[in-house]
Amino acid sequence: MCRKTFLQVMSSLGADALMKPIKTALVGFGVSGQNFHAPLLSFVDGIELTAVVSSKPELVKSVLPDCATYTSFEDVLEEPQIELVVLTVPNTLHYEHTKAALLAGKHVVVEKPFTTTSAEAEELIALSELKGLKLSVYHNRRFDCDFLTLRELVETGQLGKVHSYLCNYNRYRPHIKGRWREQDAPGAGILYDLGAHGIDQALSLFGAPKSVQAKLRIQRKDAAAVDHFHLVLGYDACDVILHGNCLSTEQGPRFQVTGDKATYITYGMDPQEDMLKAGGGPASPAWGVEAEDDWGTLYNEAGEGRCIPSQQGGYERFYTGMRDAIRSDTAVPVSPRDAMLTIRIIEAAYLSDKAARTIFL
Repeated sequence: MCRKTFLQVMSSLGADALMKPIKTALVGFGVSGQNFHAPLLSFVDGIELTAVVSSKPELVKSVLPDCATYTSFEDVLEEPQIELVVLTVPNTLHYEHTKAALLAGKHVVVEKPFTTTSAEAEELIALSELKGLKLSVYHNRRFDCDFLTLRELVETGQLGKVHSYLCNYNRYRPHIKGRWREQDAPGAGILYDLGAHGIDQALSLFGAPKSVQAKLRIQRKDAAAVDHFHLVLGYDACDVILHGNCLSTEQGPRFQVTGDKATYITYGMDPQEDMLKAGGGPASPAWGVEAEDDWGTLYNEAGEGRCIPSQQGGYERFYTGMRDAIRSDTAVPVSPRDAMLTIRIIEAAYLSDKAARTIFL
């Protein structure tokens, strides 16, 4: 939503609402909190990044000198002015931290994956509804350049009836870094990490699948968590293939989606994360703009291809949606029920791999 539209909406709510930004606490100031959330929260009108919880308060002050710093999560929950809590903590803490924030009367955004089990997710959704609070999960790749372009091609019928969908998350990272994501722990491994993005994107296009078939592997030397996944989500007229590993020297196509009228193929990753890591953000002129060399190609019935300009990405749109959900009581940008279904599919994938069979949902 553009600034003018936001001000018009807020004006209809009255002067008090117009003047009252959503005071927000960011919990965690690692790579995700510092690079991927703080710049967006600092940019969006109507959201005020007020506090940060981190074990490194000096680092926070060097980056965000106007923010209050806390080393205790419980202490920030006791601050009555904080309305929204954004959680960028290890996956194993998502459930307990989200529950604590909801019980403290705060709206919550939690990094993906939502939780490590679907039962935990279901409990949190019920609690948020009971308390009348907004709860969402940060599936930011709904706002990637290539995915926004793909969505438009699907929704406008330019591909025709889609029957084959491939999404790759291939990387070459042969060495184990010892981070919590690579440990033998609940919610670790690239299926919970990268695979969750691919599942969420598929759900946002096609809804819930009828079945899940999966092969999961631990391929790298000394690896303790899944570092290779191959999922097939079954729909009535379409198979969705989600693939990813850490030993690919060539990424392959990012998306290869085929319908009965055309095929769309695109390579490379959305530029926004690299821009954020480099210190850029939504205020920069090139924000969310994909290089022309990375545009996808649309192939017609005759096999003739033409480049399709990528739409401009915008991770900040997640937080404008969250702002509007809190202030205008609109839907959150990512439904927690979609995020819970992502966890159910991950659980089904592990069961499918272990039992060597298709799991029907």
